[in-house]
Amino acid sequence: MAIFAAILSVSAYASIPIPLPSNPHITLLNFVILLVALLFPLEQSFLVILVWMLLGILGVPVFIAGGSGFGYIIGPYGGYTATFLVVAVVLPLIRGKKYNRIRYTAAAIVGVLIIDILGMLWLMLQNHLSLSAAFLAGFVPFIPLDLVKAVIAAQIIPPLRRIVKAE
Repeated sequence: MAIFAAILSVSAYASIPIPLPSNPHITLLNFVILLVALLFPLEQSFLVILVWMLLGILGVPVFIAGGSGFGYIIGPYGGYTATFLVVAVVLPLIRGKKYNRIRYTAAAIVGVLIIDILGMLWLMLQNHLSLSAAFLAGFVPFIPLDLVKAVIAAQIIPPLRRIVKAE
């Protein structure tokens, strides 16, 4: 679990800035969030992501682009980060205990939708954007690659389970 909290920290640095005025980034972070939520039981999934989030809130630069602090969480893109805890709970509940490629892929896609939709709504509220502007700035740039990451994450769970011995 500690290794995955460390991997989460590193994955936030693997980012590509999107050329938009708000300077969002596409990262490996949500890919690792999906892996954690698909790999570990609910309690462990929640704890891994909570530990990572608390490190960031306490000032360790583990958020996207080296961000940290409580201000990051309540900032415009903090809604995406906050939803990671929701995904840590929802995915273990809907994926089932026994691996099924279709169910795990569907669960990962649900996780992406939770992150991108709730994050977009938070961005809309924080920046006083219309729904269409928030959709274009906070959903459209992220969803295509996030869906690819979701499908890949769901497919690599069986070999990861053998390595990690989760559940």
